[in-house]
Amino acid sequence: MSISTVSLVGRPNVGKSTLFNKLCKSRDALVSDFEGLTRDRQYADIKLTDKKVCRLVDTGGLTTEDSGINKYIEEQVKIAIEESEIVIFLLSAKEGLTTLDTEIASIVRRYKKNTLLVVNKSEGLSSEKITEFYELGLGEPLPIAAEHGLGLDNLKEVIADLISESNDEVEEQIEGIAVGIVGRPNVGKSTLVNRILGEDRVLALDMPGTTRDSIYIPFEKNNQQYTLIDTAGIRRKRSVKEKIEKFSIVKSIDAIKKSHVVILILDAHEGVTEQDASLLGMIEDHGRALLIVINKWDGLTEYQKEEVKRKLDLKLSFVNYSSIHFISALHGSGVGKLFLPINKAYKSAGLEFSTSQLNRVLERANQSHQSPSVSGRKPKIKFIHQSGTFPPSFTLHGNHLNNLPNSYLRFLKNFLSKDLGIENTPVKLEFKNSENPFKDKVNKLSERQVKKKRRMMKFVKKK
Repeated sequence: MSISTVSLVGRPNVGKSTLFNKLCKSRDALVSDFEGLTRDRQYADIKLTDKKVCRLVDTGGLTTEDSGINKYIEEQVKIAIEESEIVIFLLSAKEGLTTLDTEIASIVRRYKKNTLLVVNKSEGLSSEKITEFYELGLGEPLPIAAEHGLGLDNLKEVIADLISESNDEVEEQIEGIAVGIVGRPNVGKSTLVNRILGEDRVLALDMPGTTRDSIYIPFEKNNQQYTLIDTAGIRRKRSVKEKIEKFSIVKSIDAIKKSHVVILILDAHEGVTEQDASLLGMIEDHGRALLIVINKWDGLTEYQKEEVKRKLDLKLSFVNYSSIHFISALHGSGVGKLFLPINKAYKSAGLEFSTSQLNRVLERANQSHQSPSVSGRKPKIKFIHQSGTFPPSFTLHGNHLNNLPNSYLRFLKNFLSKDLGIENTPVKLEFKNSENPFKDKVNKLSERQVKKKRRMMKFVKKK
């Protein structure tokens, strides 16, 4: 059964994202006093009653300015209204009815949707301040205070009475394989998302910082469910000055944690930068399956392509488990071929192996390359077992394992990945040293042993 969609619209900074978070009981939408923070459509399922749920859509603030970004925001809002059964037109009681509110009301009225006139920030204000919104001709204003949670239960009841369809359970925001799209600003993340979906689902402009929030987009391809996560571009710390951009980076890191597979997009014209290397380290620290995508590939000459490939081999050697793909998100070349490695990476990250199978692999690894001695002691790995998935994690038991050199650890990871068929995902190793049962125990000598020791000491002194 399908879920009814409810969209939140209004001018900037009236509290749409605050209301979105309160109704969803989450922090999925960025919230700040900074105007124009939300730019793309943000979806979440909310429970209205025991038997009714709806899909809530947060949208960007509508303005009358004719700049490029505002034009795209307006298009996103109109798409949200078109696909919605109910529109929540949010206003601010503190600022009163504005000319912009009247213009937005005329836009909403054209779509002939069930519209709820909701007046936010109404705590402590007189009823006269609320009644002025009647002149919009969109019904009775519902006073709420989203930040304090006042009036939200009443709002949910009104929505529940209006929706035509219900569902017994709230659907999870992440459906199927979660694919995080990350990279520096303006490398083509949103363009790739739109190309995969076949529609202008998120803003994609030729200017850095267009995406500020992490946008979760469920879709289906070849009977497989996916959730694409479009993230804000991550820059070096010293380049991040706006408070809002710092919030966006936190959301991007959170998106990496929630992803099953991460696609890191690099710009073919710029190669691997210092920031790209930092992002790779961050993805590896979280143990996520990884695909490296080189975008804007079609704009290079054959000589430039060979140079880029040569430099990639040098700079990406520490993530040799990841496959590299060359695409043009704008024109679509190579984009369709990404789904096979995405599916393989997801499958690899969730593989489970029996202990007997792993120990046979360990035996072959020992025969191929023995662990080197460290400080006169030779580490000995006795057995191995799997301790987790996403990423595949293995615990090795033995003696003197704390000082294994990095070169041997890389050998073990590579050997396990190759032998077990693990693709595009890192292997995590943990070590447990065998405890000495006689540690801290005093060896008590018998009377016979004591006498023997004394005779030996006398003999040594005579010499």
